[in-house]
Amino acid sequence: MRTGLIAVKLGMTRLLTEKGIHVPITLLKVDNCQVVATKTSEKCGYTAVQLGVGTAKVTRLTKAMRGHFAKAKVEPKKKLVEFRVSEDALLNVGDQLSVEHFLKGQYVDLTGTSIGKGFAGVMKRHNFGGLRASHGVSVSHRSHGSTGQRQDPGKVFKGKKMAGHLGAETVTIQNLQVVLTDPDRGLIGIYGAVPGNPGSYVLIRDAVKKKAPEGLPYPAALLKKASPDNTSDQVLPPIEQALESQAQPIEAE
Repeated sequence: MRTGLIAVKLGMTRLLTEKGIHVPITLLKVDNCQVVATKTSEKCGYTAVQLGVGTAKVTRLTKAMRGHFAKAKVEPKKKLVEFRVSEDALLNVGDQLSVEHFLKGQYVDLTGTSIGKGFAGVMKRHNFGGLRASHGVSVSHRSHGSTGQRQDPGKVFKGKKMAGHLGAETVTIQNLQVVLTDPDRGLIGIYGAVPGNPGSYVLIRDAVKKKAPEGLPYPAALLKKASPDNTSDQVLPPIEQALESQAQPIEAE
């Protein structure tokens, strides 16, 4: 079992195949995803790696977190997530992961925080049909109707579907397909919609219900450090040109 990645949702766009098929994709940005700590079975009773992304201000960290990052000799991170891994998939502290960790066409599971919609009624929250449009119904067409029984038991059972807070909860979408990867910009294109607002964090893992493709980097695809001889000041083309330069994506059904 490999580690996953932490990404930031940029938003949605689309690709067009040679046959003119519209392929909606979600762009995810992996920004400096680095191993901050490791957990071993001898010390902690389980094996896992702790990844961090982004850059946080030192002045906004607690003394404990400053010592945590200082021990790992990495820059302070905005987001920390722990991924359970196998013993042979442990990484070294300080390793930086690349978006090539996932292959094009591979199925992945994505976890994010859904968009909060505030207080919602039963028709929007639970897909109720509502009350009748006439025959005695007055100014309560979108209400839920009766919620209890008779004198016995004389109460509303816990868990009854009623109006309340909608969204802003952890959601996992399974078996979404990777359409493209751009190592230079740290971009991953996912076929379809991904939970969360633009700018929110999304966790990407190998799909648990799909067979892993051949040639999958194991234990992980690490980011190659550029040598001084290969550095250049050229400006990278925009994201749109990068999408057009990719190979043709999957065919939409």
